[in-house]
Amino acid sequence: MSVGSASWSFTEEDFGAITHTLQKFLFDSNARCALLVDRSGQLVATVGEQPNFDPTAFATLTAADFSANDQLARLIGETDFNSLFHQGEKESMYLADVARRVILVTLFDNRTTLGLVRLKMKETVGELTRLFEAVFSRGTSGHPQQPHLLAGADDEIDQLFS
Repeated sequence: MSVGSASWSFTEEDFGAITHTLQKFLFDSNARCALLVDRSGQLVATVGEQPNFDPTAFATLTAADFSANDQLARLIGETDFNSLFHQGEKESMYLADVARRVILVTLFDNRTTLGLVRLKMKETVGELTRLFEAVFSRGTSGHPQQPHLLAGADDEIDQLFS
């Protein structure tokens, strides 16, 4: 179920909790940067060292990469791959699915190890999944479903003019 960010939004408190979770992850794993990307390719958040590339284009490519790998997984009989790892000579990245709608991308270098990143990523994905599921359960309003503050105001205005 791939749904873009246009179908959900989060509050300032949500963003603070997400950012705090990512900052703790970066500190604990000694990774350089964490980016959250929704499955449609929209950049949701960036924490840590600012990347030396266009993060918007990177987000689009990340979503396409994850989508292509989902198709590869199906070809070999898996439903999907919930994480991906790309290793370079100096830089590496680890990608993980969060709540089936967001991708956590971690950029790291030789200051840390894949093992440590994977270990800390597992905890972080669990926490982010809880946070995002709460956001998704509220829908597009960004707030829990409750009576609208101005509900009934139209009736009161009509009464004033009648």
